[in-house]
Amino acid sequence: MRTGRARRVLAAGLVSLVAVAGCGVRPSDAIPAGDPPSGGVAPPTTTTLYLVKNGRLSAVTRLGGRVSHGRPMFPADTLALLAAGPTAEEQARGLTTDVPPEAGPFSVTANPGGHVVVTLSTPAGDLSTLAVEQIVCTAAAATAPESPVQVTVVGAGQSVGPRNCPGQR
Repeated sequence: MRTGRARRVLAAGLVSLVAVAGCGVRPSDAIPAGDPPSGGVAPPTTTTLYLVKNGRLSAVTRLGGRVSHGRPMFPADTLALLAAGPTAEEQARGLTTDVPPEAGPFSVTANPGGHVVVTLSTPAGDLSTLAVEQIVCTAAAATAPESPVQVTVVGAGQSVGPRNCPGQR
């Protein structure tokens, strides 16, 4: 009886081997696919935040500029980064933020004539002068990096501004 069972197992193994061997990929010549990619490589996007070092504003450039699902960074996203505070590397360089995390979420509206309105989730009048300057400069860099803008910070029925980023004309 052992011989019959062994033959059946051997036969089943051979059938399986033939079936698997017949499913392989057959060799072929190279298949033309057209020209390789050409053109310039898109430069990396950057985001400019204004953090605080030794009681003064300090522009910080972060590589990247895309958030979830590959969508571009919007000015409100940049302000959210500001409220989240410096990265560990930035902290090691002595950078901080005066913008409280509860100031977000933010909304940013760019109006004609170079005026930007940033709306906070907290009272605008409760912010320190440095926090307002951080928001003003970061919003200006995110909305119109090549031209001066005036920024008004609004929150909980209070308004600060319009202000220009210190050093801007």
